[in-house]
Amino acid sequence: MRTPILEYGDSPQSREGRFHNLSPRPADMPEPDARTIWNALFNKPTFTVPRAPVPVLQLTRAQLDAAPHASLFRLGHSTVLFKLGEGWWLTDPVFSKRASPFTFAGPKRFHAPPLSLDELPPIRGVILSHDHYDHLDRATIKALAPKVECFLTPLGVGDRLLAWGVPAAKIHQFDWWQGIEVGGLRLTATPAQHFSGRGLRDGNRTLWCSWVIQAAELQMFFSGDTGYFDGFAEIGRRFGPFDVTLMETGAYDEHWPYVHMHPRQTVQAHLDLDGGWLLPIHNGTFDLALHAWYEPFEQVLEWAGQQGVPVATPRMGERVDLRSPRAAERWWREVVNKEEQPKARGCRMRWANQYGC
Repeated sequence: MRTPILEYGDSPQSREGRFHNLSPRPADMPEPDARTIWNALFNKPTFTVPRAPVPVLQLTRAQLDAAPHASLFRLGHSTVLFKLGEGWWLTDPVFSKRASPFTFAGPKRFHAPPLSLDELPPIRGVILSHDHYDHLDRATIKALAPKVECFLTPLGVGDRLLAWGVPAAKIHQFDWWQGIEVGGLRLTATPAQHFSGRGLRDGNRTLWCSWVIQAAELQMFFSGDTGYFDGFAEIGRRFGPFDVTLMETGAYDEHWPYVHMHPRQTVQAHLDLDGGWLLPIHNGTFDLALHAWYEPFEQVLEWAGQQGVPVATPRMGERVDLRSPRAAERWWREVVNKEEQPKARGCRMRWANQYGC
């Protein structure tokens, strides 16, 4: 296993010590300006946070022990627990109260996880997409390390785990298109269009990726964080069709379309992948953008409906049968104040048809 970031210069994605996307940001694509950053930090609309508790179905270890094969549970944001191959797997586990380097500031959870870290069963593997705080949580990783058999990461992210005390023998790092057979699954790190970093000086020092997850009975795709790009079609050509895609649908904005998808792009990426069921993630847990907290659900269902794509939107903690998911239920409407819905609808379509959507 390779460890120091400086040794990754032979990666096609690495130039001068930093990783790069397949395609550079278009010169005419907007970037966040001072006003956008100010609004995102200090002047957010009230509807970016739920005004009532988000429904969460509490889980117990006994329920998980009794769960049949090919079960999946959303635990929040991009944290998904699923049972395939020879055991349980976790994607981008974040159990802390904030997605932040600080315990006292930064995006705070709308809801607690459906179960505690102590109640988790032994984990065959943790699948990591990149090192941003809403996907890589140091406290969670350190707590999980004793009960996890292996950690699968893109290049450089494993170095962070090593520095946090995770044994080197448990860490496997991959470039795009590299993979491993472990625990009855074939897992392949595939391209994504995003960025990385956890501080002011480490931007793009580690790689980001999506994941192809292949079991004997079905195939899944986990997008991690990404903008819409041609790579989805290539992944679909190499590995599709997929029975279920876990696709980023949230934290988008007209000022950063290069690194996060609008829900219409999420649906198109799912089609590019030759996906069956779409399960939107990266939503419903943290306040990371200026759109209404529930807008990603409404939008992805609207665009998916136009394309005939079946969508599953489980409550946090609700079991999904990966071989036969259940059609979307609009559980968030139990929480949303009716008076705020028109305010959100007024801004949701501003850029849906831009940038190749």
